[in-house]
Amino acid sequence: MERWPTGRLLSTAARLVEHSWNEKLGAIGLTHAGVIAMEVLSANGPMTQAQLAQLVRVQAQTMGKTLSRLEAHGHISRQRSASDRRSQVVSLTDQGLEAVTQAADMERSVLAATPIDPDVLRQELKTVVRVLATKSNSPVAKDIVAAAENGLPAEGGLPAETGLATDSGLAAKATPLN
Repeated sequence: MERWPTGRLLSTAARLVEHSWNEKLGAIGLTHAGVIAMEVLSANGPMTQAQLAQLVRVQAQTMGKTLSRLEAHGHISRQRSASDRRSQVVSLTDQGLEAVTQAADMERSVLAATPIDPDVLRQELKTVVRVLATKSNSPVAKDIVAAAENGLPAEGGLPAETGLATDSGLAAKATPLN
């Protein structure tokens, strides 16, 4: 590892953190994709399945699969919309709100065993992201940061169920950068 470029170290560390977090999430019936959907619901309140899919930039069918898993574990409920019987309104349950908090705690616990301060690491990573995005003329880089700033996954939608990457190759958390 001493000779690895910084990008490889960052990528490997990100993948290991995501893998460890996903293992912990599985214990409470969650995936990274489910956490993103639940965080959006927590921040924005009940909405239709189609609206939720649009906000997290995935196809409605993909969102439907994610919501089915969340519903089976009691994290969300779906009810027919009163204004449009073809739509379902998705809401977090009390168990879902608790799971969002548990997921955040689990994420923090991943780095607890390391000899570094997770808050300092987070601040330094945010600085790297902001500086590189500012210096980049790439629309892709700007899109990745804009999506993350708004608490959404980068272009390409939710990460694969492994949680290791989005279609664009970077995993964006549903936590704003500020």
